[in-house]
Amino acid sequence: MISASPASQVLSRQSTGVEGLDEMLGGGLLPGTLTVVVGATGIGKTQLGLQYAEAGRSQESHPGIIFDMTSRGDPQNHNDYATRMFGRTLQHADPEASPDLVDFFAAEQSYGDYLNIFRYTGKRVARGDLSFEEYQEWQAALARKLGTAIGFFYGNFARGCRRTVVDGIEPLDRKRESIQLELFEYVYQQILRKDPEWVARDLFREHYRAREAEIARVQYDPKSIGCMLLYTSAETMLHQLLERPLDEGDILANANTIIFLGKVPSPDGRIGRALHVAKHRGSACSDEIRPYAIDDRGVRML
Repeated sequence: MISASPASQVLSRQSTGVEGLDEMLGGGLLPGTLTVVVGATGIGKTQLGLQYAEAGRSQESHPGIIFDMTSRGDPQNHNDYATRMFGRTLQHADPEASPDLVDFFAAEQSYGDYLNIFRYTGKRVARGDLSFEEYQEWQAALARKLGTAIGFFYGNFARGCRRTVVDGIEPLDRKRESIQLELFEYVYQQILRKDPEWVARDLFREHYRAREAEIARVQYDPKSIGCMLLYTSAETMLHQLLERPLDEGDILANANTIIFLGKVPSPDGRIGRALHVAKHRGSACSDEIRPYAIDDRGVRML
């Protein structure tokens, strides 16, 4: 049987896996909260997310998992990055797998550490881009695959995983039309932050009572689980991100921690990269703008 870490073992901080960034965050990220990393394509968000996930291996004895919300089929290169940076091969979970066929309490069971349930759909990410019939089709596909997503998170959390990275969010002017953000809201509120007993009820449905004793043995504390959302912005320059207003109800307004990654002009006339911790509730943090580089090990502070 699987034995989960007791709730009393909640970490006070989670390392980002980036030397120097933890110090800017007053020691690291707060588990049980949402961190949003914002920046344009190619700025280093995925590398930072993988570094955060990998830091779980030493800190919680279990690397973090990757939930990729890309819906257009564009490659995110997670496995290539993980192999180059850490020698880690991501185990892709089957997006078509039925949770009814998985034994969630077998010690040898693997749930995978990477899942993209819409890997091959080619769907756009805004309701306004879909006809009524297409949106209904998307919702039906989502309903069929939510069981797979619930099982992916529940199985990994029950085995000791305490951090998840959500990638693939595309920028939209009208965020309330984003079907990606709609899905993320469900995952965050109804899986990551929900009492595991109720997550198990959603997963096992009519079989819950028959598995109740086993479910009780793999309890975990949702307050120990950190979530890092990688959010692609239309803005590329750091000063544009710093000037960005936070709308009421916007995902940035609801995040505990916001890290902006953007391009900055350097004194030699070139364009470099820098980051800034725009918000970090419940903790002192640096107000610096720090340059960084990306190499074969990922994001590296300069």
